[in-house]
Amino acid sequence: MAAVTSLSLLRNSAAATVRAFVAVKASNPNFKAFLLPLQSQRSLCRVSATSNEEAAAKVAAANADSGAPTIFDKIIAKEIPSSIVYEDDKVLAFRDINPQAPVHVVIIPKNRDGLTELAKAESRHVEILGQLLYAAKKVAEKEGILDGFRVVINNGPEGCQSVYHLHLHLLGGRQMKWPPG
Repeated sequence: MAAVTSLSLLRNSAAATVRAFVAVKASNPNFKAFLLPLQSQRSLCRVSATSNEEAAAKVAAANADSGAPTIFDKIIAKEIPSSIVYEDDKVLAFRDINPQAPVHVVIIPKNRDGLTELAKAESRHVEILGQLLYAAKKVAEKEGILDGFRVVINNGPEGCQSVYHLHLHLLGGRQMKWPPG
């Protein structure tokens, strides 16, 4: 549970930092010249949040091949609670704790088998990769979003991968935009 709380705190710290910074400026008359319009404050928050995601991805990458259990391993073992939406003998799908769309489900293989990121896929992983995509289709069907959804795989630190246990994000329930990143 501490890992989930830490992840949530990390994601929310950028917005809190920006709000505190703006509040200090607003309360100090010497900083009036530096007050930002609301739109600029939002942009600053997005940049800061993006920087935090990038920093978290770099930290995660440093420990990627340690062999230590990931947060997803703990969810599979039921050591950390999750809202499971699909499960079979090889795949587990659960709701993301920080949803980016009305439907945001994370889909993972139950056995990592060295598949910490898509870039590490080998021919022996072909079957599980197909099963993950098929599970995404099954979840989309169950969630009622077959008319439009997106499947995302973040790979490596430059792809902002924060958990080194291959996973797919299934996003839907709203109009997706292009380009995505």
